[in-house]
Amino acid sequence: MNAKPVEVIQLWTGPRSLSTSLMYSFAQRDDTEVLDEPLYAHYLRVSGAERPYRDELLTQMEPDGSKVVEAIFGPCKMKYRFCKQMAKFRTPCLTDDILKGKHVILIRDPLAILPSFDDVVPATLKDLQWSSLLSMYSDLESIGKSPPVIDASDLQKDPEGVLRALCAALGMDFQHAMLKWNAGPKPEDGMWAKWWYSSVHRSTEFSPLPLHPRKPFPKALYTLLEECRPIYKMLKRHALQPQAPEAPPLPVPSNKNIFAWVGDEIVPRDDAKVSVFDSIVQGGDGVWEGLRIYKGKVFKLGEHLDRLFDSAKAMAFTNLPSRDFVKRALFSTLIINGMFDNAHVRLTLTRGMKVTSGMSPAFNLYGCTLLVVAEWKPPVYDNNGGIRLITASTRRNSPNCLDSKIHHNNLINNILAKVEGNTAGVDDAIMLDCDGFVSETNATNIFMVKKGRVLTPSADYCLPGITRETVIELVKQENIAMIERRISLTEFHTADEVWTTGTMGELTPVIEIDGRRIGSSRRITSRIQAAYKALTDKEGEPIPCK
Repeated sequence: MNAKPVEVIQLWTGPRSLSTSLMYSFAQRDDTEVLDEPLYAHYLRVSGAERPYRDELLTQMEPDGSKVVEAIFGPCKMKYRFCKQMAKFRTPCLTDDILKGKHVILIRDPLAILPSFDDVVPATLKDLQWSSLLSMYSDLESIGKSPPVIDASDLQKDPEGVLRALCAALGMDFQHAMLKWNAGPKPEDGMWAKWWYSSVHRSTEFSPLPLHPRKPFPKALYTLLEECRPIYKMLKRHALQPQAPEAPPLPVPSNKNIFAWVGDEIVPRDDAKVSVFDSIVQGGDGVWEGLRIYKGKVFKLGEHLDRLFDSAKAMAFTNLPSRDFVKRALFSTLIINGMFDNAHVRLTLTRGMKVTSGMSPAFNLYGCTLLVVAEWKPPVYDNNGGIRLITASTRRNSPNCLDSKIHHNNLINNILAKVEGNTAGVDDAIMLDCDGFVSETNATNIFMVKKGRVLTPSADYCLPGITRETVIELVKQENIAMIERRISLTEFHTADEVWTTGTMGELTPVIEIDGRRIGSSRRITSRIQAAYKALTDKEGEPIPCK
């Protein structure tokens, strides 16, 4: 067979045995020649790096990088030439011809790399090559050749799926022979194999993910791990994942690329996370508010902040952020997202991160954690057609157990009632108090109309909502009788009109409770809806966006 121009595939990686396994995999193909780190001698000559085999390697391999690159793209009897390359071997003096052909980047979580690498050579950020890998990806992307990225753990979990996806990305057919090879040293091994390849020489296929780490992580490497992980995560986003499930659709697709406030900074949605040591994770230990944005203004912001800080005081939070800090975080999040209308904000204040797991607030020594999650979100209920309710068997908390006047994040009581509503196929569930009187729904306050009078349950077992209070005032301004008292379920079943109130849903008509059709009139409901809309149009604290 005559030699002819070859299609070159270069694998760029850091130190890890899986790159050698991938080289062995491609060596099993009937159309591929493989080269093991052809630029190694060039790198040692240029960098002056020390290796136990440095002198021997420099005598056995070509140290001139330009000549090596020329040879890489030289004629070959095979269709493909696969080169395993360390990312740092692409030194600044190397010709850009190295970017020709096709490229693959192999990454692995530094948490898995560092201990084994440090066993052989003391680990440094430079030797781990993350900046070199990122530079390679960026340079290839800038010339329109964004390389496929493989995460080692994905390859170990699903070798055939990842190899099929890789071959497709490279424009070549997958061959089943790529999944197996013989144990022992290989002709294509570099002379450094005896230092590095002992484990891969024992293998005959891609090793599965280990069930657990083989030893404790060295504490001395923790800072280095923190330096590596941001680059790993950046490249991980581009990794081939042929079997990854599709992300579920968002109710509002434009919320996919929003920003959130976490702690003391604004971060993209995918990075909006809190520590596993945060009290909100450890025990639902936080307080929150829901805010709605209308025409460049935050509606009832003062009242919501009052309740937020009152709830935090009732929960004995310490090291609270200032009111001005919370407002700055809120406004900053809204402005960077461009959210000036038809948006909803979930404002959460946790007791903060703990120094160790446990229930005691004595472990909270870092101060509170502030979370601002703003989303494009129209009212969550059908405020024209109305909603259907059932009565949940889950009772509302009594003040003997947990006072509902604290707007806390421990919402299991509400969630259990919502589960009942979901199971029944209705929109929400009414919750009764411990004596069987109506309290509220799992998410909203509730009102009813009977013979021209408006009634709502006393705020003994329910949250005295800010929208609830606003609606009570609007009813009075409309010269309609307004009564707060205990109300039985039967009274709601036989009401002329029923509606719910809440920041997320505004005012929502109820058309059915427990299969009973609520009276068809919406005369008073419509009046209060109109009055509420007029109020949101004119009131609110302006977002300082100019």
